[in-house]
Amino acid sequence: MGHRRIAVLLLVVAVAPLRAQQGSTYVPLQYWGAPYVEHLIARGVMVDPTPLTRPFDRVTLVRALREADTTVLSVAERAAVRRIVDDLTRNEAGPWGRVDADLGVAAASHPLRDPLEIDRGAPPPPAPRSAGAVRGFVNGGVGLQLLFGPVAVVTHPYFDTRLKFDPDYEGKKDRAIAGRNAEAYVRGTWRYGEIFFGSVDRNWGPAPTSGLIVSPSPYSYDHFAFSIGTNGLRLEGLITQLDDINDTADTAEHRYFVAHRLLVHPPGHTTIALWEGEIIAGPGRQLEPWYANILNLGLLAQYDRGSPSNSLVGVDVTTRVLHTRTFASLLIDDFQIDRGTASDKEPPAYGLTIGAEGGLGAAAWTAFYTRVTNLTYRTPNPAEAVMDRGDGLGRNFSDYDQVTIRGSVIAGPGLLLSPEATLLRQGQGDFRLPYPAVAAYASTPTFLAGVVERTLRLALGANLDRASWGLAANGGVHLEHNAGHVSGASRTRWIGSVAFTYRFHRESPLP
Repeated sequence: MGHRRIAVLLLVVAVAPLRAQQGSTYVPLQYWGAPYVEHLIARGVMVDPTPLTRPFDRVTLVRALREADTTVLSVAERAAVRRIVDDLTRNEAGPWGRVDADLGVAAASHPLRDPLEIDRGAPPPPAPRSAGAVRGFVNGGVGLQLLFGPVAVVTHPYFDTRLKFDPDYEGKKDRAIAGRNAEAYVRGTWRYGEIFFGSVDRNWGPAPTSGLIVSPSPYSYDHFAFSIGTNGLRLEGLITQLDDINDTADTAEHRYFVAHRLLVHPPGHTTIALWEGEIIAGPGRQLEPWYANILNLGLLAQYDRGSPSNSLVGVDVTTRVLHTRTFASLLIDDFQIDRGTASDKEPPAYGLTIGAEGGLGAAAWTAFYTRVTNLTYRTPNPAEAVMDRGDGLGRNFSDYDQVTIRGSVIAGPGLLLSPEATLLRQGQGDFRLPYPAVAAYASTPTFLAGVVERTLRLALGANLDRASWGLAANGGVHLEHNAGHVSGASRTRWIGSVAFTYRFHRESPLP
């Protein structure tokens, strides 16, 4: 019997005795109400229902919103809470279905999801992202949610002409309209466990930043996920197959990504996640069961079994001190202990984040510093780079650091304002580039290689949402020094986007 059939059989046996509960869907990261929820969490007037984890579970999020202290909420915040709860609450028992539809138009000076990516990259690949004439885009989609006891079925196909111009999207772009499936999964939830198969955007780590190992930097991809435990102690795993990459002999190397973590949430305001990620690659290679075992450590398996992989380990932590929530992340990709030979002088590869958020009257603030070094996410074997179809599985770029300060306030009914100031330093290193030769280790910078581009971004975002429509806008200025990694070059760019979306939904019990 093959490994896949054995795995399915074991899963069926494992979940059978678990106590069933009502199924629940995920709340997508792109959900219109997500910015309002993150504002309430940052301000400290609402408990984060899933610390160090996104997306939210729908049932858990509704419960947390209902338990928010309304006595400290402004009138506009209370109205936002009511609208989100009304939209997410399921009022029918038994099998249930919901259809969501939306249609929108947008205009932007760039086609990217993150405007800071305009100042990323250094040729040779990846080339800097373009920003120029304002383009108009059209988008729309239909989402379907079905609940059958503990099982949820979700699909959300959509089209968006912006995808044709986004360098991070590797799908079909040679037609008038580009499209994809934002979420498509089957999810079973029980009291002490969950099984998931399909695609959805995930983020492991503090919500204000992209995770260092699992993040929404790549567009959502199909994967198998599994968790078991309680809110206080939970083990999670994720497995997926990546794109093949040809080696120097032009032979296709099969690639797999495995990540697992242990979440610990003792009584109080602290949550700690210990995690590990593995990129497994090789010609004709299959996913070995010792890597698929989420109770195993890949670092040990590769030496015990003699099967190579790119192992990364890390920790995320968040806690609340008085009225301020602090958070930190650390990724260790590669550190050399010995320094005796040329090969021992390989520069260290790591990533880190440290930050805090809190309330200031009716407003919220978030501040963080993050860094990813030059050689992080890449190895001498290009097939073991931590990416899929050219996009990073954790961060989408390396050899940079940034300081970001954001604010948010619900200034009126449905109106969320979000000012931002960011200082970005981007070196010319990148995990898509070849790994340096051993002879070049001693001269390879650990951090900020080549000509460093510095960007100061000053921006303001705004979201205005009503019962059936939403308006989102973001605009700012980028003040660039050493623009395009050219020494002494300066540039000022005005970056902006605006999008209008009309949406509606219908739900009912299923026959």
